[in-house]
Formats: sequence, C-alpha cells, structure tokens
Amino acid sequence: MSAKVVVVGSLNMDLVARAERLPRPGETLAGESFFTVPGGKGANQAVAVARLGASVAMVGNVGDDAYGQQLRQALSVEGIDCQAVGVCPGVSSGVALITVDAASQNCIVIIPGGNGLLTPAAVQRFDALLQAAELIICQLEVPTETVAWTLARGRALGKRVILNPAPATGPLPAEWFAYIDYLTPNESEAEALTGEPVNDMASAQRAGERLLQLGAGKVIVTLGAQGALLVSRDGCQHFPAPQVQPLDTTAAGDTFIGGFAAALVQGQEEGEAIAFGQRAAALSVTRAGAQPSIPYLAELAP
Repeated sequence: MSAKVVVVGSLNMDLVARAERLPRPGETLAGESFFTVPGGKGANQAVAVARLGASVAMVGNVGDDAYGQQLRQALSVEGIDCQAVGVCPGVSSGVALITVDAASQNCIVIIPGGNGLLTPAAVQRFDALLQAAELIICQLEVPTETVAWTLARGRALGKRVILNPAPATGPLPAEWFAYIDYLTPNESEAEALTGEPVNDMASAQRAGERLLQLGAGKVIVTLGAQGALLVSRDGCQHFPAPQVQPLDTTAAGDTFIGGFAAALVQGQEEGEAIAFGQRAAALSVTRAGAQPSIPYLAELAP
C-alpha cells in the first residue's frame, strides 16, 4: 500500500545521561542515570504521523551498527514503510550525546553519521514513493542539497509540501520558498529565518508575514504554551494551546507536525488539522522522552 505521507529526514539515537550538574572542561563526573531512545526530527515526525492515523514512509539513512538496526526496528514496529531507509557501510548511525543536569539544563553533541550521507540521488531512487504520496515533510537535519531537491521535486509533482525549518541557523535559500505549502518555524526558528526578534504574538505575525513575502505558501509559527499562529494571504489566525502541566517538551514540535500532516491527509480542514496537532503535542509534553511521548490516535478520541 502506498503511503499518504513521506518524511525525508533524520534518524538519530539519543544517548541521554543525567547528572547533578554539567561537567566542566576536563572533568570526569559521576552520573545518575543513562538511557537510549530513538529520535531524530525526521523519525519523530514519521512516528507521529503513523500513531495519529495516516500511512507514512520514511526516507533516510542509518549506519551499519547496532543503533541503525534499532532505529529501523523502532519505525517498523509502528507500521512505517522503511524500504527507503538506507544502511551506509562503514559509517555510524546519527547519534545525539545529551547530558542533562538537575535543573533540566543540557548540553548536546550531535554526530550526523548516516544522516550526512543522504544525497539527492538516494532520495531519487525512491521517487515512486514521492509520486504516490499526498504530502511530503522535510526538516534541516540532512544535507541542504537533499532538502532542496526534495522540496523542488514535491512541487513538481504537485504534492503538498511541509518544511519544518529545524535546526535553523539563518535565512533559507530564496528559491526554496516557492516550493513550500506550509513553513512551520517555532519562535527562535522564525527569528533565525527573518533576522528579526520574535518574542510575542505581534512579532510572530510580522515574521510570518515576512516569510509570506519571500514566497512561502502559508506559515504556522508554533509558540509553545501560547499556541500557534497561522499566517496566510487571507490574514492571521491564532490557535490557543490546550492547557496542560508540562513534564518534558522534547518532540512536542515534531508531534504537532505529524498530527497536522496526518489530519490533513485524512481530509480534515486546515484549522481542524492545526487544532488536532496541538492536542497531540499537548499530550506529548505531559510525558518524558521523544518518541515514547508521542500519543496514539485512540488517546485523542473525544
């Protein structure tokens, strides 16, 4: 069965150590706990789409190590089509080395591994998946040229295209905007894309309007507890966030995007899909971890 959503992006294994404080340079510090959990923005979003009711295929790379096997298995058990998750010989899988202190401050080192070898040619080999899909999702944790090729191919095929510009360190290439139906930055990403501070609803709206001027189809600025702002050529609409007591916001943005995409391809209207994604994200922040926190469709039943 063809997948309605194709996610082109990253797969990482998160290696998480907890300690009372972060170590100083050159210091060896005793930690309190350690665990591994599948992550990567691409894989997180694919899991969210699958759990929230839509068929999804993942396009990405892992290394030929134990983490690569575990990352592929984590997707397979969710019913995600992994035929396009390649295994790169002699290369590690992507990993994120995360140390978290008692105040929940962290330091992170990311090694791209196989993610850095996802070329346009690797995606093109699975063009049939893109052709059969209704919607394509990209992020910025794989090479820029691969994102560019995928966005352009999605537009050429007439598919709906979502770009989650994370991690964003500066403006996007100007030619990308014409390929994007929905650009979904958070506040810091919107600031990086526009060069203007984004710290409240008014500045988020200005950033969204600036991104429209650059050519994006529509912009959804996610604002955490303040909700989300849809900025389009028809105007601006605010979607308040459900009120919850957050425990861990890891993967909340990925859950929102996965829920929004799943709702769209299942025929929900745009505003309904945004609200659905928000409900899913709100539930995810009440749980710890990345993929373990992502809810299932049955948990969101009215």
